[in-house]
Amino acid sequence: MAASTHWMATGAAQSVLERGGNAFDAAAAAGFVLHVVEPHLNGPGGDMVAIIAPVQRDVPEIVVGQGPAPRGASIEAFAAMGMTEAPAAGALAAAVPAAVESWLSILEEHGTWELADVLVYAIDYARNGIPCSPKLAGVIETMAPHFREHWPTSAAVWLTDGVPSEGDLIRNPAYAAVLEQLAETAAAESRVAGIRRARDLWRGPIAESIAAFVATPHRHSDGIDRAGVITARDFAELTVPREAPLVRKFRGVDVVKAGFWSSGPVLLQALGILDVVGESGSIDPSTVEGIHNITEAMKLAMADRDAYYGDAYGVPEFVRDHLLSPEYCADRARLITGEASAGFRPGAVPGHRPFIPPAATPDRTGSIGTGEPTVARNGETRGDTCHVDVVDRWGNFVSATPSGGWLQSSPAIPGLGFCLGTRLQMTWLDPAAPSALMPGRRPRTTLSPTMLMADGAPVVALGTPGGDQQDQWQLLYLLRTVVGGYAPQEAIDAPMFHTTAVTSSFWPRVRSERGLVVEDRVGSDVVDGLRERGHDVTVSSGWSLGRLSMVGRDPSNGMLCGAANPRGGLGYAAGR
Repeated sequence: MAASTHWMATGAAQSVLERGGNAFDAAAAAGFVLHVVEPHLNGPGGDMVAIIAPVQRDVPEIVVGQGPAPRGASIEAFAAMGMTEAPAAGALAAAVPAAVESWLSILEEHGTWELADVLVYAIDYARNGIPCSPKLAGVIETMAPHFREHWPTSAAVWLTDGVPSEGDLIRNPAYAAVLEQLAETAAAESRVAGIRRARDLWRGPIAESIAAFVATPHRHSDGIDRAGVITARDFAELTVPREAPLVRKFRGVDVVKAGFWSSGPVLLQALGILDVVGESGSIDPSTVEGIHNITEAMKLAMADRDAYYGDAYGVPEFVRDHLLSPEYCADRARLITGEASAGFRPGAVPGHRPFIPPAATPDRTGSIGTGEPTVARNGETRGDTCHVDVVDRWGNFVSATPSGGWLQSSPAIPGLGFCLGTRLQMTWLDPAAPSALMPGRRPRTTLSPTMLMADGAPVVALGTPGGDQQDQWQLLYLLRTVVGGYAPQEAIDAPMFHTTAVTSSFWPRVRSERGLVVEDRVGSDVVDGLRERGHDVTVSSGWSLGRLSMVGRDPSNGMLCGAANPRGGLGYAAGR
């Protein structure tokens, strides 16, 4: 079973499974296809965080595909350039790309197919074309003047025949050539040795081409032409480590997430808070009281994220254990009242001072290409990251969230057909911040896949794009399926909502203290009730929030299931 944010990626994954490949072969094939079919939402120059569960392992493992800041990216270096915050577009915003390395490392360790066979789907689509979606056409149209004036190498990739319209074929022969080169390099050796040679090619000649190009000044989000600082050495030193996951039991299900360098623990904290709230109040996402309590719990968990999460100094074990402890969650739950809270309210961790992030006003706007292409404050979906879930006949699971390196991030590298990402915009140029910019350290990422286990076996892989909304929308899925008894597709289809009373991880870093965005299908009575409780409610169109997908397996009989997002008409689940 495979499910993803784009039907062509799902189709590639399912084809691999039908032809005998395992979940890791299938997920990697889908991942490279996503680079081609959703280039406005992810790319080879971006990031990828995954949870994988090989059947021979007792516990799932986290694939840490969030690259670090380059050696030349530091608070002091950026300050010397006159910068007071990390840029939101241009090569200075780029972490070391880890998406391609992550997929190749998964294939090397757990795949069964030759690299050329995995890449053939993406090569074909890049070489022969994919139908342009409405969102992709809109992004290219928006960026076209910027490409022509400031990023001509991007114009050479995306404006070869002018601005494309919906349904036009989009080709990327330069990226097809890169993939063909990787495949040909790998074919000269055995399967594992070939993948290692492909990785050497990526971090060698390809990395040198990237570093040489971005060293030339180009337009950044602040309107100034600046050179990037990423080097071939940064690529050569990149590792994609594996980590043990964080796990919280919720109503009999073990919820598996990445560590405090991600936003994953937010979901675990919110579940801990709501487990207490649910003893006396509603946590039903369809009621006024339930939406209110869920929103307030998420605001508390997100405040802790901004105050304590990060990789800049590492999160001490004591802090991690304290934030996830039942006692702490119970204390946080007692802060929830019948009224919408205002203000930034992180909890107290003994011996640690919370970081209080400055937040811009909600009306702050950015220049072209800035921020993450995610859900706007008014609920309009502009696009976002990608996601893919796979489970195979043997019970191997993958939940992966690729992102970054979208076509509006920075100029396309000549001859390669892709650009770098913008993950450093999530860092602060303040050494007191737990997510401060520091060479060699990972920025705190929003990428947050999820896996569920029961009786020691994985049973569900799920996730969604959406920046700071990822764990908010996944929380609703869990409450509806684990507590409410919804079927997976029913839970994905149900009205979604999220709070904007969190410090945005992306430029312009806004925070709306009582902000709440809901799909209009919740009903006018619910909207009125939320406003009576003090929430600043923005009503979005009925099918606009959330892009979840999932796959599942019943360990007792091997039966598989899958579900995907209907919003936007591109998500798809397939299997047999």
